[in-house]
Amino acid sequence: MNNQVANTQQITVKQFVNMNSTKKRFEDVLGKRAPQFMSSLVSVVNSNQDLQHVEAASVINSALVAAALDLPINSSLGYMYIVPYKGQAQPQMGYKGYIQLAQRSGQYKHLNAIAVYADEFQGWNPLTEEIDYQPNFHDRNGEQPVGYLGYLELLNGFQKTVYWTREQIDDHRKRFSKMSGGNTPKGVWKDNFDAMALKTVLRNLLTKWGPMTVDMQTAYNADEEEHNEAPKDVTPEQNNEEGYQTQDILNSFDQAEKEKASKEEAKPAKKATKTTKKTATKGDEVNGTNESQEELFPDGTITPHTK
Repeated sequence: MNNQVANTQQITVKQFVNMNSTKKRFEDVLGKRAPQFMSSLVSVVNSNQDLQHVEAASVINSALVAAALDLPINSSLGYMYIVPYKGQAQPQMGYKGYIQLAQRSGQYKHLNAIAVYADEFQGWNPLTEEIDYQPNFHDRNGEQPVGYLGYLELLNGFQKTVYWTREQIDDHRKRFSKMSGGNTPKGVWKDNFDAMALKTVLRNLLTKWGPMTVDMQTAYNADEEEHNEAPKDVTPEQNNEEGYQTQDILNSFDQAEKEKASKEEAKPAKKATKTTKKTATKGDEVNGTNESQEELFPDGTITPHTK
């Protein structure tokens, strides 16, 4: 167990990405777009010092969540973030990510969320969902919104409106977002409070009142607000025998090291059977062992790329 922890800390995200098992996992999800996504992942980590000091396996897990949802992880786009927290990386949905998933369902006629300012808002009845709102478009010069509105209408005619005050948003952040900094916002909440507030409203609106598609449920389960404990791998399980979990990659790394050590120890013995091995075809058994590459390195076992 200690060896696995040590290996996890030593392997970088770039080394993980270069492993055949990691490449296959992303290719299974993204197909031909996998190389571009993995390149983007390395760029995201290289541009974030905090992510460079968390467990690399958790970064891979977070990226696999984004890949499974087919959402970009570039933080400037606002679809999905990979956020460091207590030595781990955790996937965090952006409000644009929830909008994207809702659009894909094809069940929405209208969907929107906006910030509301004091001179625009007069009152709100949560029972009848009647709101006295008059837009007033002008330069706010850093003025903070007093609340956030979310609205949806489905193709079947169902409508829903929700309104959260800024104080309600901040209380929700403190209670559920363990990575947001407590009383003083930090990270994504510090840099993009309004965007995260809109995400909170949309998340509540879509997951409580909208159709729960498979992608929406995956996003809801993966989003960091749902986790009070250490992050875990929430990417969908693959049904075939080829599917890998990130822990499999770690186990494969340990296994590859053991294989390498065994081969070094067995070198003298190999010389004695050199003549016999030459007469054996690939896949034949010699002295009770199979000398094919597939048997020396079973499916799922990889050799880490080193520079």
